[in-house]
Amino acid sequence: MNVSYNKLWKLMIDRKMNKSDLRELVGIGTNTLAKLSKDQQVSMEVLMKICSKLNCDISDICEFVEGEKK
Repeated sequence: MNVSYNKLWKLMIDRKMNKSDLRELVGIGTNTLAKLSKDQQVSMEVLMKICSKLNCDISDICEFVEGEKK
């Protein structure tokens, strides 16, 4: 089972944000942003920070998907 952050990218488009805006707002590093971009696992702490700053639930930013890793 893999993780997908497509919901996060759609939410950011709806809010007219880019990845740099997200990084600055949440206070995450470029490596963490790169992991998100590649649908790699990040810590629960990072996901909680994103949800807190975007005022949303974790199910609004990520989901588990079936299949092999990219």
